[in-house]
Amino acid sequence: MDMQTPEGPTEAAQQPRKEEPKSKEPSSARIPSIVVAVVIAAVAGLSIWYLVRPAPLLVQGEVDATRLDIAARVDGRVAEIPVVRGQDVAAGAVLVRIDNPETIAKHEQALAAKIVAEAQLANINAGTRAEVIAARKAALERAQAGVVLAQKTFDRVSQLAERGNAPVARLDQATDALHESERAVDQARSAHEQAVNGYTAEERQIATANVGKALADIKAVESIIDQMVVYAPVAAQVYQRNVEPGEYVSPGVPLVTLIDLADLWIHFDLREDLVKTLKIGDRFGVRIPALADRRIMVEVKLIATKGEYASWRATRATGDFDLRTFSIRAYPVDKVPELRPGMSAYMEWGTRR
Repeated sequence: MDMQTPEGPTEAAQQPRKEEPKSKEPSSARIPSIVVAVVIAAVAGLSIWYLVRPAPLLVQGEVDATRLDIAARVDGRVAEIPVVRGQDVAAGAVLVRIDNPETIAKHEQALAAKIVAEAQLANINAGTRAEVIAARKAALERAQAGVVLAQKTFDRVSQLAERGNAPVARLDQATDALHESERAVDQARSAHEQAVNGYTAEERQIATANVGKALADIKAVESIIDQMVVYAPVAAQVYQRNVEPGEYVSPGVPLVTLIDLADLWIHFDLREDLVKTLKIGDRFGVRIPALADRRIMVEVKLIATKGEYASWRATRATGDFDLRTFSIRAYPVDKVPELRPGMSAYMEWGTRR
């Protein structure tokens, strides 16, 4: 059987081959690598940013208020303190009572001296008693009668002496007796006139001045007695009791310390390189940790230098002089009844607003 020789390529050989699709595995494998690289780059960038960025400056302050140290102007023992710590007191409320028996005794003495002075003034204003005037008049008449008798005696002795019937010594005695009688009349007349005219204007002024002095002494002692009861000058809260009943106190020693809750502010101590961005009237928010981190708005009303220096930083590489510290008072814009002295307050200086 004859074998047939193929005349041309077969049908399968004549059809072109289809190229097989390339594998997509290399592209899919690169996606996780890219994601990992991006994450690493982001972490590295954030780490560098956190390391390089300046740390926020946290400024801490403290709530403060006007404090009044109430002292007495007298000494003595504390008799009573009718207030307790933390109590709200009104203006004029009794804070302390002091006992001083010596001052009470001086007051009684001053009252007695006033009675004496007033009696003396009344006696002077009433003038001389009628009995005294009558007695002075009788004394004057008696002295005048003595002068008449002495004059008659002198005349008789003088006539006898002229005739040589009486010695000269007897005449001298009669002369002296006459002169004494005349002087007695002058004295009796002056006493009678004094009784009739009464006291002089100067004596009346002295008596009036004595009454005024007695009244002044009473007022002086009463002013001391008034100081034995210490009152609250303003409505405030009792912050501290410095003494207890029975203790001896001296003038000027603080007895009770009050705080005026109507005059609260927040105190900050700032370096002068921070104060340069601050001025009176600026407002910013602060947070109070004691009030659940509550944020309140405050206004700067005082910027004052302090007498101390912050030695922890120098402003120059050479010279090394220190930055001064300034005291800042910032008052709450709105009333915060829960705010109390001693509470902390803080803010981030760079982001204050």
